[in-house]
Amino acid sequence: MQKFNIQSPDTAIVPLLIDKINNLTKPKGSLGRLEELAVQIGRIQQTLSPALHKPQNIIFAADHGIVKEGVSFSAPEVTAQAIPNFLKGGAGINMFCRQHGFLLKIVDCGVNYDYKDLPGLIDRKIRKGTRNYLYEAAMTPEEFDQAIGIGAEITEQIYREGTNILSFGEMGIANTSTSSIWMHYLTGIPLAQCVGAGSGLDNAGIQHKYKVLKQAVDRYKGSGEVTDILRYFGGYEMVAAIGGMLKAAELKMVIIIDGFIMTNCILAARQFYPEVLDYCIFGHCGDEYGHKMVLEYLNARPLLSLGLRLGEGTGAICAYPIIDSAIRMINEMNDFKKAAVTKYFD
Repeated sequence: MQKFNIQSPDTAIVPLLIDKINNLTKPKGSLGRLEELAVQIGRIQQTLSPALHKPQNIIFAADHGIVKEGVSFSAPEVTAQAIPNFLKGGAGINMFCRQHGFLLKIVDCGVNYDYKDLPGLIDRKIRKGTRNYLYEAAMTPEEFDQAIGIGAEITEQIYREGTNILSFGEMGIANTSTSSIWMHYLTGIPLAQCVGAGSGLDNAGIQHKYKVLKQAVDRYKGSGEVTDILRYFGGYEMVAAIGGMLKAAELKMVIIIDGFIMTNCILAARQFYPEVLDYCIFGHCGDEYGHKMVLEYLNARPLLSLGLRLGEGTGAICAYPIIDSAIRMINEMNDFKKAAVTKYFD
């Protein structure tokens, strides 16, 4: 796995940011989380006038071998079918990107389909889906490293395009199964509490999903090291997201974290570089069963709770206007002196 140079942002600027915010024409602390967000982003950017430029959402897509075991409500071919819909602008993520001014990139890391130069698709296919981790490792060490590199490459590309805030999404039928196993291993939370409905399983389906995943975990004979767990039970699109998150933190970009799957990706990323969390804003708490617990494990406070479970980055982008409001607050509100308003607190 490639190395990243991730440093926690210098805290020396924090008192200056707080002082600026406290002198805006409002009661101290009256804009709550917006004030906290402005401080966080000002610290990341090391400026008293933080700015958001060219927001982008990257969707990494890949298939999962475990889907053969009936762990998903959705058919395996849905991963491949969703990609043209993204590129034609007809998916949920497209609507939110249009609404909030995000550019969208779609990256094929391992979809089980030959697209033959589909316009707009970034082709980084490693393999046509991972192997079935009920019986063997999902990917080789070389494939794991390749997926990390793909995520880092795409993130560096959008950084060069002028983006300083981004979100990550995913498309991969059965990737809530992979996320549940990662969550179990990386938090110690019992597997049964990490397994949910995914794209729509009923109670019987959830029980079947749990039994398959429990069997896969029981059969695992690897080293137990973080990299080995992520590789053995991983998805190409999820490992690519880890690489993208780590590169974004290295480049001092603001990262908006989406739902259950991307929260487990940042959970994994912090195993390598804990400082990555300094760059993260958690967009929402979704409706997948384990999401609230993994957020609590990370001491993360999501901005929204709307019952979302679509993925693709939709929850992260829904949260973007709140982040934008925080930046507008610190830059556009007058202070007491400029507004000729008497400051009514110490």
